[in-house]
Amino acid sequence: MKRLALAVLFCLPSALLAQETSFGSVTQQLETDPSLSSASFVAADASLTSGASGTSPSAPAPPPPAPPRGSTSAKAKNKEPSPPPVEGSMVGYIDNAIVGSEIRVRFDAAFGDQFPDRSEFFYAKCSCYRQLVGTPAFDPNAAGPGTGIPKKVNFQQLYFDGEYAPVRRFSVFAEIPIRWLQPQGFVSTPFPTVPFPNESGLGDVMAGFKVAPFASADHYLTFQFRTYFPSGNASKGLGTNHYSIEPGVLYYQKISERLTIEAQARDWHPIGGSRPPPFTFASPTQPQVPNGGPTTSSDTFAGDIFMYGLGPSYRVYDGERFRFTPVIEFFAWRILSGFETAVLAHGVLLPGFADASGTNILNIKIGARMSFGTRSSVYVGYGRSLTAADWYDDIVRVEYRFSF
Repeated sequence: MKRLALAVLFCLPSALLAQETSFGSVTQQLETDPSLSSASFVAADASLTSGASGTSPSAPAPPPPAPPRGSTSAKAKNKEPSPPPVEGSMVGYIDNAIVGSEIRVRFDAAFGDQFPDRSEFFYAKCSCYRQLVGTPAFDPNAAGPGTGIPKKVNFQQLYFDGEYAPVRRFSVFAEIPIRWLQPQGFVSTPFPTVPFPNESGLGDVMAGFKVAPFASADHYLTFQFRTYFPSGNASKGLGTNHYSIEPGVLYYQKISERLTIEAQARDWHPIGGSRPPPFTFASPTQPQVPNGGPTTSSDTFAGDIFMYGLGPSYRVYDGERFRFTPVIEFFAWRILSGFETAVLAHGVLLPGFADASGTNILNIKIGARMSFGTRSSVYVGYGRSLTAADWYDDIVRVEYRFSF
């Protein structure tokens, strides 16, 4: 094609020059010989034009060549629809199913965590068991904060997230958390304990990737995989002291121009963890139930946690530069295995651990996302537990997100 185009470019000026010369000759003959009629001129013109093009006057024009296979026009028919902008996701707690490049800064403030070492999901096994020398529950390697046992814990976390999508259906991401921890009083125990102070510092760093096998302008079905690294200081309550992986499936569906629904299903799985207890607490009348002992049980203090959620949102204001979208989310956890430090209602440590498996936690999150232009958005939301079991009584979240 390039050679043909160059040949045309070189031949075209010559042809035009030939035509101009021929027309000049005809004009000169008309001026000197008035007997030449206009019909003769038209015939001469047709003859000259045919000679320049190399075809006879009566020959039909050749049909245009068919576009080659795989040409631009063929690709345009098979081109996938443009994906929705990253700001198309309105949720604040459910993970974003849309694959794209973005930077996010998020701040959480949570209040009233009664079981911070439950399944070693928030922080590692309480160090109070280092004090139980001479008892079956003694664990000199318990890595969590202590030796005091907090009645409740308040905490704040600041997350710095980055996601990069080199192609439309795949992205990689990472998260760096900073945590602040404040114990809210300590339980009385029959053995000496030392209350621990407020703590702060780097939490457990997370990294992962997304793959969207199904993606369009109206929906995304995405597989997500996360890995958590034990970068937080477990003795200060800033980390879990073990690696964790978290596969999950995320879904985004645009119902109309204003209504969307987003959902998720994820499983948090610890790799390692503190040793299991020799017994668990069943009831005040049956406080000790054999658990196979620390050497015969395959369980660890950490355990699997299944998470799932659903979040509809509706855009109530849709301006050119500003949009306002309320969103309500139902977020649940099902504790599949693991243990937690058990404390009686009057604040005395039980002679063992409570089995956390079978615990169900359901939260409702109410918030709104404010979008500015097509790249920036701010989410503000409040969450509260709807079940007796919980991770916290209340939580407040503020998030800024920028897509690129």
